[in-house]
Amino acid sequence: MNVIDRFLKYVSFDTQSDENSTTVPSTAKQKVLGEYLVRELTEIGLSDAVVDENGYVYAALPASEGYENVPTLGLIAHMDTSPDVSGANVKPQIVKYEGGDIPLGHGEAIRAEAFPFLSKYVGQELIVTDGSTLLGADDKAGLAEIVSACAYLVSHPEIKHGRIAVGFTPDEEIGCGADHFDLARFNADFAYTVDGSELGEIEYENFNAASAKITVHGVNIHPGYAKNSMKNAILMANDLITMMPAAETPAHTEGYEGFYHINDFSGCESLATLSMIIRDHDRQKFEDKKTFLQNLVAYLNGKWGEGSFELSLKDSYYNMQEKILPHMHLIENAKRAMQKVGVEPCVVPIRGGTDGARLSYMGLPCPNLSTGGANFHGIHELIPVDSMHKMVQVLVELVRA
Repeated sequence: MNVIDRFLKYVSFDTQSDENSTTVPSTAKQKVLGEYLVRELTEIGLSDAVVDENGYVYAALPASEGYENVPTLGLIAHMDTSPDVSGANVKPQIVKYEGGDIPLGHGEAIRAEAFPFLSKYVGQELIVTDGSTLLGADDKAGLAEIVSACAYLVSHPEIKHGRIAVGFTPDEEIGCGADHFDLARFNADFAYTVDGSELGEIEYENFNAASAKITVHGVNIHPGYAKNSMKNAILMANDLITMMPAAETPAHTEGYEGFYHINDFSGCESLATLSMIIRDHDRQKFEDKKTFLQNLVAYLNGKWGEGSFELSLKDSYYNMQEKILPHMHLIENAKRAMQKVGVEPCVVPIRGGTDGARLSYMGLPCPNLSTGGANFHGIHELIPVDSMHKMVQVLVELVRA
């Protein structure tokens, strides 16, 4: 099997995680893919392949003879796909892109006007969806590239390397991928997550992240007799929304700019809830955003009555930059590996997070590498065939002793 065969096999597994679940992993179907990966890793020659009770897959490629003292490098990807769009019955298509729009099916298309970066892929084969599901390149492309690189190293013993630790995590998409990661079992000195987007990206800066849930308590009275008595929780919640900074939303920010993002809202006159994520690369600006939200809730409680608004605020992860800066050889090594195989490296900040951010704070320095894909978490997701083959070459060069 090559990297494309593996990828097409892996996306046939439905592995959506579920942020409302109380189990670990959040969905049992993630373990089904984990068990398949253990069998495959064992078959290609890795040792100690196992999926543990929490759904984490661990394996190792032993060091080449004479290279046992080389530091152990880890390669990590996640098995789950985003809860945002269905990952069941994925029907990938491989199309030769000749320019213009890409028809998908179900009346959907990847439109060149909406995604101008497509022009760089003219003449290439792209793997796309059929318009009804996401593709799963985030992060089954990372899985396929890591497994394929390991298989290549096993079949080419002339390429010398130290011990390579392999780890595949569940529940990354709901922020829990590092919750039960066993660092002792993984046993690596450094690692990379292979979980980025377009080919060549190297990332060691990510958002500081928090989640917020706001519960709004109203007073419902028959609308015919409600004057000076009703407190409509929907309108009260809208009061909060309209007081949020209008320019600090995802649709108005880029690069290092942070944002507030309301991602869920429900309610009636008596009770309304809204969920929000807060992001910023700068730690002080991140803290200021949380303080702003706390002050806004306090102000609205003063306006509508104490206890009308309840805020639950929880930090999710922090910018890994401070943990990677003492280990910048990881970034330089990644650049060299890419250049060696003809890929132009591009160091960019992640406008999101990876397992690597939390693992770095747990003591495992872990920057992030591209997979080659784009438009993650939706029906317009795609990944170029050439990019996946190139990433396998990059990983082989990266671990070469």
